[in-house]
Amino acid sequence: MAHVIITGASAGIGETFARTLAAQGQDLILVARRKDRLTELAEELGRQHGIDARVLTADLARPDAAATLADELTAHGWALSGLINNAGFGDRGSFEKMDLERQLAMIQVNVTSLVDLTWRLLPQLRQQGEGFIINVASTAAFQAGPNMAIYYATKAFVLSFSEALHEELRGSGVRVSALCPGATESEFASRANMTDTRLFHSGTMSAEAVVAEALARRQRAIVISGWRNRLMVWAGKLSPRWLTRRLAGWLQA
Repeated sequence: MAHVIITGASAGIGETFARTLAAQGQDLILVARRKDRLTELAEELGRQHGIDARVLTADLARPDAAATLADELTAHGWALSGLINNAGFGDRGSFEKMDLERQLAMIQVNVTSLVDLTWRLLPQLRQQGEGFIINVASTAAFQAGPNMAIYYATKAFVLSFSEALHEELRGSGVRVSALCPGATESEFASRANMTDTRLFHSGTMSAEAVVAEALARRQRAIVISGWRNRLMVWAGKLSPRWLTRRLAGWLQA
């Protein structure tokens, strides 16, 4: 069976994708920086579901990481039926006061490595005749985000890129989807210094609910998880941009 590769698979939404697909009998390639957590997860999923779960470690903040990862896949000869670009991170704070290297690393992980890996693995996905790509964006993609300027901008890129690929690959057998979750219960929030914001205090979705929608609706170009998030995005489209960006900044306070 061809494998589905998941980046950022050691925790949060990425780990939930792995557990959900494994329960469906899907073979997996799990990618993240933390080899110990990946190995533990792969062994657990193999025992529970009888699947083939492989582990590859990669730090996608490194400019050469996507190329190295693609070379490893080729060397092992693993066929691919799906790519889930889940790896990414955010951080909260003023653009001018936050560390520049961390912000550039955010662009590298959230944008550059995602594009690099997609380009390198797309030929293998085409060979299967029926594959899929899920790029994890965010409801942040639909407006600018004061105090999280780079994160919101990277997710806007992921959304636009995914929509364009969805159209380019129409009829090819490879479906491309941008997953746009809102506030989600995961490790991401604590790493991004967001757990005390109005956004997270207003309510969150479980990672399980987000992933279930992503997989059920992966034939769509855009998947916004949860009715509340869909309502917020719809309301934002009807509002002037100055208002949506100020609201986004208020929610991050």
